[in-house]
Amino acid sequence: MQRLVRTARYLRQMSEHGADAATLHTWLVEKDGIDLPVLVVDGASFVDFDGFAREFSKLLCRYTWRGNLDAFNDILRGGFGTPEDGWVLQWQNSELSRTALGYEATIRRLEQILVTCHPSNRSVIRDRIATARRGEGPTLFDEIVEIIREHGAGGGESEDGVVLELA
Repeated sequence: MQRLVRTARYLRQMSEHGADAATLHTWLVEKDGIDLPVLVVDGASFVDFDGFAREFSKLLCRYTWRGNLDAFNDILRGGFGTPEDGWVLQWQNSELSRTALGYEATIRRLEQILVTCHPSNRSVIRDRIATARRGEGPTLFDEIVEIIREHGAGGGESEDGVVLELA
Protein backbone atom coordinates (compact mmCIF):
# COMPACT_ATOMS: atom_id res chain seq x y z
CA MET A 1 0.00 0.00 0.00
CA GLN A 2 2.84 2.39 0.88
CA ARG A 3 4.40 1.89 -2.57
CA LEU A 4 1.03 2.55 -4.26
CA VAL A 5 0.68 5.81 -2.31
CA ARG A 6 4.20 6.85 -3.37
CA THR A 7 3.43 5.93 -6.97
CA ALA A 8 0.25 8.00 -6.90
CA ARG A 9 2.26 10.88 -5.41
CA TYR A 10 4.81 10.55 -8.25
CA LEU A 11 2.09 10.65 -10.91
CA ARG A 12 0.45 13.64 -9.23
CA GLN A 13 3.82 15.41 -9.03
CA MET A 14 4.42 14.87 -12.75
CA SER A 15 0.94 16.18 -13.52
CA GLU A 16 1.51 19.28 -11.39
CA HIS A 17 4.55 20.08 -13.52
CA GLY A 18 2.53 20.15 -16.70
CA ALA A 19 3.00 16.58 -17.93
CA ASP A 20 -0.08 15.09 -19.54
CA ALA A 21 -0.75 11.38 -19.94
CA ALA A 22 0.74 11.29 -23.44
CA THR A 23 3.94 12.96 -22.25
CA LEU A 24 4.21 10.83 -19.16
CA HIS A 25 4.16 7.48 -20.94
CA THR A 26 3.37 6.20 -17.46
CA TRP A 27 0.88 3.81 -15.92
CA LEU A 28 0.76 1.30 -13.06
CA VAL A 29 1.43 -2.41 -13.29
CA GLU A 30 1.34 -5.04 -10.58
CA LYS A 31 4.60 -6.94 -10.33
CA ASP A 32 5.06 -9.56 -7.61
CA GLY A 33 2.05 -8.17 -5.76
CA ILE A 34 3.37 -4.59 -5.82
CA ASP A 35 2.03 -1.76 -7.96
CA LEU A 36 4.90 -0.17 -9.89
CA PRO A 37 4.81 2.77 -12.26
CA VAL A 38 5.78 1.88 -15.83
CA LEU A 39 7.78 4.48 -17.72
CA VAL A 40 8.11 3.95 -21.46
CA VAL A 41 10.92 4.84 -23.83
CA ASP A 42 10.11 4.20 -27.49
CA GLY A 43 13.07 3.32 -29.70
CA ALA A 44 11.04 4.43 -32.72
CA SER A 45 11.12 7.99 -31.34
CA PHE A 46 14.86 8.57 -31.78
CA VAL A 47 17.74 7.65 -34.09
CA ASP A 48 20.80 8.60 -32.05
CA PHE A 49 22.11 8.99 -28.51
CA ASP A 50 21.03 12.63 -28.22
CA GLY A 51 17.53 11.53 -29.19
CA PHE A 52 17.60 8.81 -26.54
CA ALA A 53 18.59 11.42 -23.95
CA ARG A 54 15.70 13.68 -25.03
CA GLU A 55 13.24 10.76 -25.02
CA PHE A 56 14.36 9.57 -21.58
CA SER A 57 14.22 13.13 -20.22
CA LYS A 58 10.49 13.20 -21.00
CA LEU A 59 10.09 10.71 -18.16
CA LEU A 60 11.72 13.00 -15.61
CA CYS A 61 10.15 15.62 -13.40
CA ARG A 62 12.00 18.94 -13.13
CA TYR A 63 15.21 17.52 -14.62
CA THR A 64 16.72 17.19 -18.07
CA TRP A 65 19.29 14.48 -18.65
CA ARG A 66 21.95 15.58 -21.13
CA GLY A 67 23.50 12.20 -21.91
CA ASN A 68 26.19 11.76 -19.26
CA LEU A 69 26.11 8.05 -18.32
CA ASP A 70 27.31 8.73 -14.76
CA ALA A 71 24.35 11.08 -14.33
CA PHE A 72 22.07 8.44 -15.91
CA ASN A 73 23.21 6.01 -13.23
CA ASP A 74 22.33 8.59 -10.56
CA ILE A 75 18.90 9.23 -12.11
CA LEU A 76 18.03 5.54 -11.86
CA ARG A 77 18.45 5.74 -8.09
CA GLY A 78 15.45 8.07 -7.94
CA GLY A 79 15.04 11.66 -6.87
CA PHE A 80 15.64 13.22 -10.29
CA GLY A 81 12.10 12.71 -11.47
CA THR A 82 12.03 8.94 -11.55
CA PRO A 83 10.06 7.06 -8.90
CA GLU A 84 12.14 6.48 -5.79
CA ASP A 85 10.61 3.17 -4.75
CA GLY A 86 10.94 0.94 -7.78
CA TRP A 87 9.57 1.20 -11.29
CA VAL A 88 9.48 -0.52 -14.65
CA LEU A 89 11.38 0.93 -17.60
CA GLN A 90 9.73 -0.49 -20.69
CA TRP A 91 11.93 0.07 -23.73
CA GLN A 92 9.66 -0.37 -26.74
CA ASN A 93 11.21 -1.01 -30.16
CA SER A 94 14.47 -1.79 -28.39
CA GLU A 95 15.87 -3.54 -31.48
CA LEU A 96 15.72 -0.21 -33.33
CA SER A 97 17.67 1.30 -30.42
CA ARG A 98 20.18 -1.55 -30.48
CA THR A 99 20.98 -0.53 -34.06
CA ALA A 100 20.84 3.25 -33.48
CA LEU A 101 23.10 2.95 -30.42
CA GLY A 102 25.42 0.38 -32.00
CA TYR A 103 29.11 0.61 -32.85
CA GLU A 104 28.88 3.78 -34.97
CA ALA A 105 27.15 5.65 -32.14
CA THR A 106 29.62 4.19 -29.67
CA ILE A 107 32.57 5.45 -31.71
CA ARG A 108 31.03 8.94 -32.04
CA ARG A 109 30.44 9.15 -28.29
CA LEU A 110 33.93 7.91 -27.44
CA GLU A 111 35.48 10.39 -29.87
CA GLN A 112 33.59 13.19 -28.08
CA ILE A 113 34.83 11.92 -24.73
CA LEU A 114 38.40 11.77 -26.07
CA VAL A 115 38.33 15.53 -26.71
CA THR A 116 37.42 16.43 -23.12
CA CYS A 117 38.75 13.58 -20.98
CA HIS A 118 41.75 13.83 -18.70
CA PRO A 119 45.01 13.14 -20.57
CA SER A 120 45.66 10.10 -18.37
CA ASN A 121 42.44 8.50 -19.70
CA ARG A 122 43.09 9.08 -23.40
CA SER A 123 44.88 5.78 -24.08
CA VAL A 124 41.96 3.84 -22.56
CA ILE A 125 39.46 5.77 -24.69
CA ARG A 126 41.58 5.27 -27.83
CA ASP A 127 41.69 1.52 -27.12
CA ARG A 128 37.90 1.45 -26.71
CA ILE A 129 37.50 3.31 -30.02
CA ALA A 130 39.77 0.80 -31.78
CA THR A 131 37.80 -2.09 -30.28
CA ALA A 132 34.49 -0.57 -31.39
CA ARG A 133 35.86 0.02 -34.90
CA ARG A 134 36.52 -3.73 -35.10
CA GLY A 135 32.89 -4.31 -34.13
CA GLU A 136 33.90 -5.76 -30.79
CA GLY A 137 33.11 -4.97 -27.18
CA PRO A 138 30.05 -3.33 -25.70
CA THR A 139 28.03 -0.85 -27.72
CA LEU A 140 26.41 2.25 -26.31
CA PHE A 141 23.14 0.29 -26.18
CA ASP A 142 24.89 -2.44 -24.17
CA GLU A 143 26.31 0.13 -21.74
CA ILE A 144 22.92 1.71 -21.14
CA VAL A 145 21.24 -1.67 -20.61
CA GLU A 146 24.01 -2.71 -18.20
CA ILE A 147 23.58 0.48 -16.17
CA ILE A 148 19.81 -0.08 -15.96
CA ARG A 149 20.21 -3.74 -14.97
CA GLU A 150 22.63 -2.76 -12.21
CA HIS A 151 19.62 -1.08 -10.54
CA GLY A 152 17.41 -4.15 -10.80
CA ALA A 153 17.23 -7.68 -9.43
CA GLY A 154 20.70 -9.19 -9.09
CA GLY A 155 22.48 -5.86 -9.68
CA GLY A 156 24.75 -4.09 -7.23
CA GLU A 157 22.11 -1.40 -6.69
CA SER A 158 19.07 -3.69 -6.76
CA GLU A 159 17.51 -1.81 -3.84
CA ASP A 160 16.45 0.82 -6.42
CA GLY A 161 13.99 -1.70 -7.86
CA VAL A 162 14.28 -0.77 -11.53
CA VAL A 163 12.84 -3.46 -13.80
CA LEU A 164 13.96 -3.30 -17.43
CA GLU A 165 11.63 -4.69 -20.08
CA LEU A 166 13.04 -4.76 -23.61
CA ALA A 167 10.16 -4.95 -26.05
